[in-house]
Amino acid sequence: MATKKHVVNQSGKRKSAVARVTLKAGNGRVRINKHPVEIHEPYLARDKITEPLLLAGEKADGVDIDVVIEGGGVMGQADAARTAIAKGLVDFTGDDELKQLYLAYDRTLLVSDPRRKLPKKPLGRGARAKRQKSYR
Repeated sequence: MATKKHVVNQSGKRKSAVARVTLKAGNGRVRINKHPVEIHEPYLARDKITEPLLLAGEKADGVDIDVVIEGGGVMGQADAARTAIAKGLVDFTGDDELKQLYLAYDRTLLVSDPRRKLPKKPLGRGARAKRQKSYR
């Protein structure tokens, strides 16, 4: 009888960035858009992406993580990736203790940020700004 491979797919969102992650048993390799996370720039975004892995510790060692990120800016993509990785690790391990750790540390690790850009209104340059009036 053939053994079924354990694969988990998850996604995370932040602003207009969407990250899709695939987790499977492996050597602990993390790839962002087919590149190793170690060379991901800027370093602040790299630190944000690896945060759930540092919190998980040994639980994330034997897991290969492939992340595909589209849309948004650098930090929006980093936030989306970290949410997707954390959700995927909780699904992959099935560990309720890890889930509680993530929720206690930062809720946005497991819950995507629902905030989006406001639509532009008439008579203005943006969502809130209006054209100035001159009375004289």
